[in-house]
Amino acid sequence: MSGLTIREALPSDREILLEQFQGLNLFENAITGDRTTDRAGAEASLAHSEKRIAESRGHRLVAVLNGQVVGHLFLAFGQQAPFVREDRRAHGYVSELFVEAAHRGHGVGRALLAEAERLTRTRGLDRLIIGVVAGNDRAEETYRRAGFAPYSREMLKRLD
Repeated sequence: MSGLTIREALPSDREILLEQFQGLNLFENAITGDRTTDRAGAEASLAHSEKRIAESRGHRLVAVLNGQVVGHLFLAFGQQAPFVREDRRAHGYVSELFVEAAHRGHGVGRALLAEAERLTRTRGLDRLIIGVVAGNDRAEETYRRAGFAPYSREMLKRLD
């Protein structure tokens, strides 16, 4: 996509990140019915994600098109559990990925994922993991086209 740049988030991006976190919560709530959808929920979600990124020395990336932040991706680094072979434990993890609705399907998500892959490789890692909410078929297809394949699944039983 012409004019698209990917960069680290700046302090001045906080407001748009809050708006996008709230947008992500609203989008996922339409699928799951269990997300917080107010401003306070967005603030808590952003704070939680930023803590994880800081602790893992990860990256807060934003996609900028014509001077506007149109998406973001947060990349953490971690270790899988001891039952995974030691040489396969270290990995990058996409903890957040969001693209504004008007810009979906135009390569913004792919560009963010490509940068996450590049940054993961620069750490000497050969595994990048991403989660997807069951029912978010468009995101799942985007991830498959980017080379991701199913690895692990969580299941939920509602007890109410």
